[in-house]
Amino acid sequence: MTGPGLIERTPWDCAALGCDAFELADAGAEAMAQVGAPGHYTVRVDPLASKESLHRNGFYYCDTLIEPYCPAGQLKLTPHAAAAFDLPPPLEPLLAICREAFQHDRFHRDFNVDRRLADLRYANWLKTLHAAGKVYGLVWEGGAAGFIAHEAGKLVLHALGAKHRGRGIAKHLWSAVCADLARGGARELSSSISVANVPALNLYATLGFRFRKPLDVYHRVIP
Repeated sequence: MTGPGLIERTPWDCAALGCDAFELADAGAEAMAQVGAPGHYTVRVDPLASKESLHRNGFYYCDTLIEPYCPAGQLKLTPHAAAAFDLPPPLEPLLAICREAFQHDRFHRDFNVDRRLADLRYANWLKTLHAAGKVYGLVWEGGAAGFIAHEAGKLVLHALGAKHRGRGIAKHLWSAVCADLARGGARELSSSISVANVPALNLYATLGFRFRKPLDVYHRVIP
């Protein structure tokens, strides 16, 4: 049994990880009392909060997330003639990029999760967003370079292909998509990234984003 609002089953994680998966509303005693059945558990907490109860209940640190945000009118865009996007894009080239792009996220950093299952989680997520028509295919000089998936002005999943990283072109590709979302009526754009992902932090700062709502992410696995 789960208390109302204290713990929720996460079907998308269940499908990829091959076990029951849950997310706790907080790290309070009531929520912790709901943990016990076999499965994978996630909780997000204020970085400044005490972690004593988390460690006492078998949770371990995986990542710190932060939210870049920017009102559409304050974006600092850098368009480029070589940067474009596909709508809708072909799925297969994006899946190939997805399979190698997410190597340092919280699921890949979780030593209790098989990396192949972590890969599957992101591939499944991309497929779902693509089927819903929420994925931009990033194009550089006519070739597939990556993707940005969005929901209600939030860039929920994005990646750049390996051969396009480190070349200073991400800001141009992101600019094309952000401009299109703003034209479509988005009043504020936001995302969620790991604070360890320095290239992404620098990218969003370059585009005029500021940062809010840092959260430490803890996991627990009960075999």
